[in-house]
Amino acid sequence: MKPTVDSYIASEPAAIRTMLEEIRGIIKSVVPEETEEIISYMVPCYKYNGMLVGFGARKDGCSFYAMSTTILGEFEKELKGLKYNGTTIHFDVGKKLPAALIKKITKQRIKYNTEKALLKQQLKTKK
Repeated sequence: MKPTVDSYIASEPAAIRTMLEEIRGIIKSVVPEETEEIISYMVPCYKYNGMLVGFGARKDGCSFYAMSTTILGEFEKELKGLKYNGTTIHFDVGKKLPAALIKKITKQRIKYNTEKALLKQQLKTKK
């Protein structure tokens, strides 16, 4: 049976499950309706004109995946005090999730993916 985001979340301990449900809700509150929710690389991900963002469980919390090596640099000030590296922000159990920051990063990824898709379409029509 193919794993689902629901089964992924359900498999985690209660404290982490609560965090995963919250981060899922934050992401879903800003993505376009046609965004696809999938399991990719064994974690929940969202596709909209390509990979958008994802999230996953850790032993002591959860992570948010920005799926872009450059995007977190744009939010350096807002990331102050958070644990992050590469494309991933880590959150410990018991800490409040930065909902506004997750929304901003997700919206920026939507913008980038949309621009990339439009550019790709323009290049196709010029051929």
